Amino acid sequence: MRIDPDILADTLLLKSPGWARVGLTAPDPGMRHQAAQELARVIIDEIGDDRAAPNPAQLGLAV
Repeated sequence: MRIDPDILADTLLLKSPGWARVGLTAPDPGMRHQAAQELARVIIDEIGDDRAAPNPAQLGLAV
């Protein structure tokens, strides 16, 4: 899967919460970590993680 830079920029600048963008520059390491986690969540939610979606053609295995 190829990530489109325009979609990524749109997601980071327009769809992510302002506190998370500003939080990356906070002096507190805990706040920076929370901001990074939030930005990662927004990116994954917007772009999606196709690897996590099961292929309908794949057979399930009994445990």
